[in-house]
Amino acid sequence: MPRSLQPDRKLFGVTLALCLIGVVMVFSASAVTAKQMYGNGYVFLERQLVFLALGLFGMIRLMNFDYRKLRQPRIIYPSIALTLLMLIGVLFLDRTHATHRWIHAGPLSLQPSEFAKLVVILYFAWFLELRSRPGSVGVNDWKHALLPALGPVVVMLALILREPDMGTSCMIFLVAIAMLYEAGLSMKYIAGLAAAAVPAIWLLIVHAQYRYDRVLAFFSPDADPQGRGFQLLQSLIAVGSGGLTGVGLMESKQKLFYLPEAHTDFIFAVTCEELGFIGALVIITLFGVYAWRGFRAAFRAPDVFGRLLALGITTLVAGQALVNLSVVLGLMPTKGIPLPFVSYGGSSLLVMLLATGVLLNISQHAEAV
Repeated sequence: MPRSLQPDRKLFGVTLALCLIGVVMVFSASAVTAKQMYGNGYVFLERQLVFLALGLFGMIRLMNFDYRKLRQPRIIYPSIALTLLMLIGVLFLDRTHATHRWIHAGPLSLQPSEFAKLVVILYFAWFLELRSRPGSVGVNDWKHALLPALGPVVVMLALILREPDMGTSCMIFLVAIAMLYEAGLSMKYIAGLAAAAVPAIWLLIVHAQYRYDRVLAFFSPDADPQGRGFQLLQSLIAVGSGGLTGVGLMESKQKLFYLPEAHTDFIFAVTCEELGFIGALVIITLFGVYAWRGFRAAFRAPDVFGRLLALGITTLVAGQALVNLSVVLGLMPTKGIPLPFVSYGGSSLLVMLLATGVLLNISQHAEAV
């Protein structure tokens, strides 16, 4: 008698907990800013709730949708084509915050680069599984495996860099490397890709003054406290002001126009200030549980496609969380990477919930211990 399929309750629970924390903290961190910009302190909260509802609906649908049905060219190729069209189209739209990243639809907006993350993971899982089958050329055939695998991804990365959005490009590249490694790619190829990426990243940094300023600010924020070091210093002030238990929900001082991007990339700093070390530890623990359950589902998946898909999704969520937390705490140069499920941003929240729905479905098919 076949065993009944049950979703991973721990993974489901921590996802809902992170979303709940996110809703509360988005309102706390954005209410004053929204009031000044729009005359309504609930604007950002309302937008976040719309995407949260859409994301939860999608997550539950995908949780009950057999992930193996995603392993079809009629799903893979249109997803790549649509994503490429959006990435190209967004370059011709009006700039927002000096970048071409968003497609606006009334009060809401979509960020194509966020959807590219999930599409790349889906494509890699499908393509690498094909090359891993018995009788196939294998993943270490550079002509018939490596180049075709990287081709569409490199095009997407180039378009995302053109927006410009170096942080998202680097995150997609790291997820791709993790999936290639798990698929069995030789270390000589991985070393070659890494060796090629380092000088490319350096050139991208030194040829964009704002990126170079971020690197300088990382090493010495006090050298220019009112300029390039301002955001990092304000973040560290917020984190340090929280102490053990925080100053209280809604009571942050740094969000009052001192800390830039308080409700987006630096929402963890506001959380540390208002909820203290205890609140920060709760969030870190929740992401730790997410990573544990995600990797557990990956390595217990019944097929290569499921394993690679789950690995890519978990690496994306856990890796993005690690980068965001590191930036807020001054452990990495500032990057525009949102904290999954918590930061304000409809596209990011929607994609993360859809990806988690797929991950939850894979967990249902994972082999019993």
